Amino acid sequence: MHELVDDSPVPSGARWTLTEPGRQLDANLIHLPARQRVDTHSEPDLDVLLVVVAGDGRVGTPDEEQTLADGNVVWLPRGSTRNITAGTTGLSYLTIHRRRPGLQIRNRPGQ
Repeated sequence: MHELVDDSPVPSGARWTLTEPGRQLDANLIHLPARQRVDTHSEPDLDVLLVVVAGDGRVGTPDEEQTLADGNVVWLPRGSTRNITAGTTGLSYLTIHRRRPGLQIRNRPGQ
């Protein structure tokens, strides 16, 4: 895993994504360079597990701000609002969640 974190040509964003067919989970290795930020957003449908694999930073919610360090695991429940900021050494973390179903055409409720 650390070879994806240390000298990747990708400066920020997803450095690895789980792509195996038939999987029930999605996982991504995300890297943020020093002091970069993922702006405040929410995930209405999925619980997300965040696992820090390198670096440091903070995850902020409307209720609190939590320090992140190598090895930390954070559960972000569906519907929660959060932002993530890398510390002075950058931040690399896995996001793991249930795979989203593909788009489907359905009748409207009540039809």
